[in-house]
Amino acid sequence: MTPQNFLKVDCSASGRRWVARLQDERLAEAISQRHELPEILGRVMAARGVALDEAEAFLNPTIRTLMPQPSALKDMEKGAQYLANAIMAKTSIGIISDYDVDGVSSAAIFKLFLRAVGSDAIVHVPDRLTEGYGPSEHAVKLLREQGCALLLTLDCGVLAHDPLAHAAELGFTTIIVDHHQAGEILPEAYAVINPNRQDDVSGFGYLCAAGVVMILIATVNKLLRAQGWYSETRPEPNMLQWLELVALATVCDVVPLKGLNRAYVTQGLKIMARRENLGLSILADIARLKRSPDVYALGFVLGPRLNAAGRVGHADMALELLTTRDKGRANQLAQELELLNRQRQAIELRVVDAAAIQAEASLGKERRGSVLVVANEGWHPGVAGLAAARLKERYQLPSFVLASNAKTGLARGSGRSIMGVDIGAAIRAAFEAGIIVKGGGHAMAAGLTVEISKLADFRSFMEEKLAGAVSGAAENVLPIDGALSASGATLELIELLEQAGPYGAAHPSPMFAFPAHRVIYADPAGSDHIRCTLASADGAKIKAIAFRAMGTEMGELLLTERKLPLHFAGRLSIDEWGAKRVPSIQIEDVARIL
Repeated sequence: MTPQNFLKVDCSASGRRWVARLQDERLAEAISQRHELPEILGRVMAARGVALDEAEAFLNPTIRTLMPQPSALKDMEKGAQYLANAIMAKTSIGIISDYDVDGVSSAAIFKLFLRAVGSDAIVHVPDRLTEGYGPSEHAVKLLREQGCALLLTLDCGVLAHDPLAHAAELGFTTIIVDHHQAGEILPEAYAVINPNRQDDVSGFGYLCAAGVVMILIATVNKLLRAQGWYSETRPEPNMLQWLELVALATVCDVVPLKGLNRAYVTQGLKIMARRENLGLSILADIARLKRSPDVYALGFVLGPRLNAAGRVGHADMALELLTTRDKGRANQLAQELELLNRQRQAIELRVVDAAAIQAEASLGKERRGSVLVVANEGWHPGVAGLAAARLKERYQLPSFVLASNAKTGLARGSGRSIMGVDIGAAIRAAFEAGIIVKGGGHAMAAGLTVEISKLADFRSFMEEKLAGAVSGAAENVLPIDGALSASGATLELIELLEQAGPYGAAHPSPMFAFPAHRVIYADPAGSDHIRCTLASADGAKIKAIAFRAMGTEMGELLLTERKLPLHFAGRLSIDEWGAKRVPSIQIEDVARIL
């Protein structure tokens, strides 16, 4: 059944139809009554698929109850036993990780764990520009020359057939720890721990790599304890201390915040608030993050700064920051990441502007097409994923942005998808068909390398693969959780709604409509945001901000409309300025009143 328009909004300023998110009023009422919860909380939970019998566990997610048995994941016990034996035998361990926050966090967790149990590892994080994503024969050879005998690949490796075959030839034993979609034939490795391999039926395919790593080191820790490895001089580590890095990776990799992931983030934020990781605490200070860490801080404050290292510098900097015990060095690294992030922002704006021009030309006046694939020689590959995300938001189509290199004949970049369209599977299919050189990803994000001469083939392949899914997800709707006025948006309500958090991918924060409010003040903030003040009919006022609204129809409406009231849709947040904490709205959409 097609849901009715909310507030009769059929086409908003961003071209969306507003609909009620909640479709089962009786379930919302039952949750509220059985668990003695406020009605609004029951509505939010029911609208996000929480069953009546799941409500209590949902509100109190714990690692203990949600962590799977090792045997649930294919090769987990096998890989953990080998790794435990290698630790006790003092085997030299080499690690190859991805250069994003998930990969670097995974490497940091492993390195910190190994350090705590009397071992260590040599970590190689590939250079995005010269090596690209995943293991390479060069990296494998380099680690072997440094004496490593056991190779771990983290957040990569599940499609790296040739490099890992070369690792076997060099005498490596390889354990792959990944979460990207795998092909039917796996690379040569002793263990492939990946809940997204085709024969894994654990149901934990929603985890990021760091989430899988946490299960692995917990299993290894248990084995070491059983073998009597720990003593007064080598005490057993507190495994919970690394949950803040798992939470960071989970949010930044935009994996679904459900099940174990919710527990990881909920408990990880508590650990992060203790400021036990030296590098993260100093990075938060330099980023002027004064409030307690939350999902927004992970995804939009700390994450971009750590990612800047792998995008326009080298991810080794981020890894060192997360693992260093030297306060002076941590401060230096955090300062450098802050500067790199500013450089990244400037580069990103230039690439996004040029990519949008290409996208417009590609779609044509009739806006035909199921996927966007744009490429240019002058673009920086480090911001390709960010630019792809911007195109995806603007055109509501799966988008790929690639940086070409005429000298190598290759184009490298990233893709971002819309809900209901799995680009990870499409990238895997393109690799198996010989269309791309290498690549990997999950439903919402992917990275790839393709020969420039095959760009047209790649575009055609993606159009054919994704057309059906894009057509099925074509209607552009904005789900609304309820209606509020400026006076009803209180700190108490925001704190109440946080009980159903943390919010993120596949568990969206509540979206409220604010009917018939007026813009009484609006002004640009920064390069592309708009700050404003809204007022309801009874005169109550509330601060608001529309991110990346400059140059859009919504932005023009905010800046110019003063006579007529408008319908607004947005998320509630707390604006903290000095000692004051006041409610505010993050505006998502605006619509004229019919």
